[in-house]
Amino acid sequence: MKILLYSMNFTPELVGIGKYSGEMAQWLHAKGHDVRVIASPPFFPHWAPFEGHSAWAYRKTVCDGITVWRAPTWVPARPRALARMAHLFSFMLSSMPLLFAQIRWRPDLVFVVEPPLFCAPTVLFFSRMLGIKSWLHIQDYEVDAAFGLGLVRGARVRRFALSVERWLLSRFSRVSTISAAMLDRAKDKGIDETRLVLLPNWVDVRSIYPHPAGASDTGEPVNAYRTMLGIPADAVVVLYAGSLGTKQGIELLADAARQLSTAGHIHFVLCGNGPSREALKTACANLDRVHFLDLQPAERLNELLGMADIHVLPQRADAADLVMPSKLGGMLASGKAVIVTAHEGTELSNVVAGRGLVVAPGDPDALSDAIARLAASRPQREAMGAAGRSFAETELDRNAILLRLEKELLRCLAD
Repeated sequence: MKILLYSMNFTPELVGIGKYSGEMAQWLHAKGHDVRVIASPPFFPHWAPFEGHSAWAYRKTVCDGITVWRAPTWVPARPRALARMAHLFSFMLSSMPLLFAQIRWRPDLVFVVEPPLFCAPTVLFFSRMLGIKSWLHIQDYEVDAAFGLGLVRGARVRRFALSVERWLLSRFSRVSTISAAMLDRAKDKGIDETRLVLLPNWVDVRSIYPHPAGASDTGEPVNAYRTMLGIPADAVVVLYAGSLGTKQGIELLADAARQLSTAGHIHFVLCGNGPSREALKTACANLDRVHFLDLQPAERLNELLGMADIHVLPQRADAADLVMPSKLGGMLASGKAVIVTAHEGTELSNVVAGRGLVVAPGDPDALSDAIARLAASRPQREAMGAAGRSFAETELDRNAILLRLEKELLRCLAD
């Protein structure tokens, strides 16, 4: 197959959409498919172009045998509502010439990743013009999320945006998304079930696996991160690792850490970058057992996740079932207990139930209580961690998911 991947985020971004788009392209290329990529300069989660990349110039590179075109994209230092929309729009405009430059190559299928949905009309026109297949993969329902999170307001604007979204989605050969609840939402938007594909974010269970968190049998620390941060081997580490953005409700972690500040054996480690990082550091300024780390290299991810006794994943209630946190797969694969903030019945709650604790979003008391309960019960933590690891092995394995994707791509071309 000749596949054109149209994804704003792409490797070398280590978290979020860029991580999955990069791994998918590399896997398909390794299986013998011809893959080309149109992307922006890497910028996430720092919201600044990576060193060696420019936000203002076109660039062509070859990465592990995959040709990647980078479209100049304005990257706001503070990605608020209007700035974020301008950011997405700038990529749409600058990437259009790169898309139409692929006419001579004539791919079999264009695989476009949302966000940004702004790129969908051009992809549909391009696909119809060449008589080829089009595939939309929804990582975030950005229209619903924009209104649900209060980034955009107005009943008339909402009705118009949703009607345009429905029209666009109905024109793609296939529409995929990352969770069962998000798939149901696509059905509610009028997408025929025969054109829907479940494509969850995966985890490499061979690279992420249970790793000792505390001390060895001799009492010596076995995790370099604990040693570096000065965390005792017998302490309970509560870890959040991921982007520090607006959808996470990340401020809840500072409240929980403050409430548990007298529990001398509980340490919080907050690892990541993003627009909420500085505010979070300010809120935790006087808390001795809260430690901050920048985003860590991919090759150290297993050791980082293995530092935890408890993973914590805050999520705002108004983002429920509009997004599915990609970091959850690594948490479960690490074999450690997980605490998430979600309402019962949401996809996030259903996945974590039995493999961790689910508490109400926006409730620091409930989160603090859940952390304290798990910190006091190592057997419960270990049982939940084992259940999470089993789920990751059976439901989230990267190779199994991408094999299913390959079959669906071939089926799409055959239709």
